[in-house]
Amino acid sequence: MRTFLSALLLALFVGVSAQRTIQWKFVQNGTSGVIPVELITISPTLMLMYDRADGNPLRLPDGERAWAALWDLETNTPTPLSSVTDTFCAGGAFISNGTLVSVAGQPQETPGQPPADGRMGIRLFGPCASPTGTNCTVFEDPANIHLAVTRWYPTGLRIPDGSLMVLGGSNTPTFYNTGPSAENSFEFFPSKPGELGAVRPSQFLLDATPVNMFPRSVVLPSGRVFMIANNLSMIYDIETETEHRLPDLPNGVRISNPFDGTMQLLPLSPPLYEPTVLVCGGSSADDRRPATNLTILDPATDQCSRLTLTTAGVAKGWQIERMPEPRIMVESVILPSGDVLLLNGAKTGYAAYPSVAGSNETQSNADNPGFRGMLYKTSSPAGRRISQDGLPTSNIARLYHSVASLTAKGNIMVAGSNPHPAVVPPPTKFPTEFRVEYLNPDFITNNLPRPVIHSAPTQILFNQKATLEVTIPSNLRNGDIKVSLIDMGYVTHGQHANSRLVFLEHTLVGNTLTITAPPNNNIYPPGPAWIFVVADGVHSEGAMVMVGDGGDPPRPDQGVKISLTSL
Repeated sequence: MRTFLSALLLALFVGVSAQRTIQWKFVQNGTSGVIPVELITISPTLMLMYDRADGNPLRLPDGERAWAALWDLETNTPTPLSSVTDTFCAGGAFISNGTLVSVAGQPQETPGQPPADGRMGIRLFGPCASPTGTNCTVFEDPANIHLAVTRWYPTGLRIPDGSLMVLGGSNTPTFYNTGPSAENSFEFFPSKPGELGAVRPSQFLLDATPVNMFPRSVVLPSGRVFMIANNLSMIYDIETETEHRLPDLPNGVRISNPFDGTMQLLPLSPPLYEPTVLVCGGSSADDRRPATNLTILDPATDQCSRLTLTTAGVAKGWQIERMPEPRIMVESVILPSGDVLLLNGAKTGYAAYPSVAGSNETQSNADNPGFRGMLYKTSSPAGRRISQDGLPTSNIARLYHSVASLTAKGNIMVAGSNPHPAVVPPPTKFPTEFRVEYLNPDFITNNLPRPVIHSAPTQILFNQKATLEVTIPSNLRNGDIKVSLIDMGYVTHGQHANSRLVFLEHTLVGNTLTITAPPNNNIYPPGPAWIFVVADGVHSEGAMVMVGDGGDPPRPDQGVKISLTSL
């Protein structure tokens, strides 16, 4: 018996120890031409980058310096895009018909010269069929299509009717968002009936001043919206226009701009689709301290906080975990496996242009870059979820105005960093950064066998079945197989607005994979998505799909209602 038990324990130990840690590798390839302050995956081959009109090397055909561009994942080169208004520090999202909507931006810096004031800007980028971006354009009509009020640093969130909710922001350049500079309100694009040219005041955003720009927000399976601004949290009911406060982030940690941390909605899984949010990084500095009393060496926080947004979960409260190192301006990228990569940012200081003590010397509000990422293993036990195992160290500081996003190839594009109010080349300590890196898992770096999607539907309707033709390598077939439906988000300033992963019910027979779309438009707000197949932790490239009927917003409810525990 003892021999049998020993053999069994040895087999279990070998089985556990044989679970492979994915080895990641940074590859630097190409220069972006503009600083991708905002980065959005728009097709299998293209990323959209928005910046400001500055000293960028990339130029439009008329010789004007570009402040928007398409990045080609095949050639690692940028193509300039023409824009009318200033896109700097805008928010945005895809809407239900597949159009990418960018909202707000920077005030006009030089009267009479381009770009025009971006603070009421609405920019429409339609679905781009060309793999190289040929004839793909940004449409603007500032005189007729614009926001109700001026905003800068707002969040754009696609809601269950497929339209865009615009949250908060500022209307003037500021470090702390207080007094008349703060736009503590919500509005919608298209406007709600009877609300054209109007906004909805928010007591929550007012209470969250002065650290409330780019409020972190996510749509819950109930259709309500969960938000964090400063260290406050709440649920907003769009239909009743009511705010319901939830517990504050523990230990005074603040995560909205300029104390940027990051928030992710962890994967939604059938049948209950219980929502859990993960909040990492930011600062526990006292927001009553004047900016000049803050310093570039103030420590960021190493805190991650996790809250399940059910009655029982909220009663249990925020669950605290610790990263291996503190981080401000950290990015969170949800992977097809459901795990979350945490990368970029710094160990000390703050976001924003030089304004705190010590920034005159470094020309940066932050110091001590975080050169190595961290992996949050969503389904691991508490206390064993966060590590740096398998993750490499970059030699490029990614500070203010840096980004990271999952691509359709299945790797991570990492770019940007410009803590200066202008383009500043080396030998400055933290120069303006145009170099693009990819963070590749080893199965991409070494061209190892991975799942392949040979054919997939271009549209799936809620609660309906669809089929894909796939190949699962024989060495991965005995592992856990998942099908992930992902919105990669609108990435800017440490937030991945609209980032979302829904695990789909599925069956695999031979090479035919039958999936069931999310039950309704609350589980996945209607709009574009990416399908990834994951086998034994190794994921395919993504297949782009429209979720829902593809009509213009606002859309009626689609699919079927289900029983939920979500608030």
